[in-house]
Amino acid sequence: MSTNDDVDLNLGRDLSSAVVLFHQAVAARVGLSAGDLKTLELIATEGPFSASDLARRTGLTGAGITSVIARLTAGGHVVRETDPGDRRRAVIRAAETGHPQLAGAFADLGRALGGVITEYDPAEQAAIVSYLRRMVDILREQTIHLGPG
Repeated sequence: MSTNDDVDLNLGRDLSSAVVLFHQAVAARVGLSAGDLKTLELIATEGPFSASDLARRTGLTGAGITSVIARLTAGGHVVRETDPGDRRRAVIRAAETGHPQLAGAFADLGRALGGVITEYDPAEQAAIVSYLRRMVDILREQTIHLGPG
């Protein structure tokens, strides 16, 4: 078992940078920023959301999320609808548009990452998956913590 002295303290930063730059390159293919793309992905996979719920999940202010929603709406990526449970409230959901460029880029990434994990035995694979899921949970918690008060 390694100690903290054995851990490359730059590894987290390097991983984060590589992920953000990958998403920036993918987003540019469809005319979005990396942040807008990740917000769209959140809406598509976990939505629909009210603007306030989306602001909380992304860590953006109300004005910030309003700008993101306006850009995504103008690009035809999301639609605003009346909340069927509360007609006074609007929800934002992903539009039913396909983006072959996005799908292709993420499929290529998935295949490449899938190939890497097969190099590990089942116990190591389980540890890697557990670690990554815990990191996702921590990052989500920290995003909400950093968001507007």
